[in-house]
Amino acid sequence: QEQLVESGGGLVQAGDSLRLSCTGSVSTFSASRMAWFRQAPGKERDFVAAIMRIGDSTYYGDSVKGRFTISRDNTKNTMYLQMNSLKPEDTAVYYCAAGFGFGRNLSRRSSYDYWGQGTQVTVSS
Repeated sequence: QEQLVESGGGLVQAGDSLRLSCTGSVSTFSASRMAWFRQAPGKERDFVAAIMRIGDSTYYGDSVKGRFTISRDNTKNTMYLQMNSLKPEDTAVYYCAAGFGFGRNLSRRSSYDYWGQGTQVTVSS
């Protein structure tokens, strides 16, 4: 069964950095796209960043462009989210996701087939 496990969350201060990791099975990392989403209390789960298996193209949500970097290491079946210059509004549960197939909207939750359980990131002001 496909499984994704996030780690690396925690409590930090505004301006700090944090790196999240998402580890999965070999078959999961054969997905055509992988992504990070986040969900703050009382809000929708929003797109953060995505990375494609072919060519490692990356895409970001407007609120994190220039601060967050998504990457993957296929030899370790691990995806990362480097988060710099963190703000209180980045506080959320962060989820990794994997999607198969092509021609899907990267920012839509419905484009992803497997999800992790999430890791909490809290940024204090």
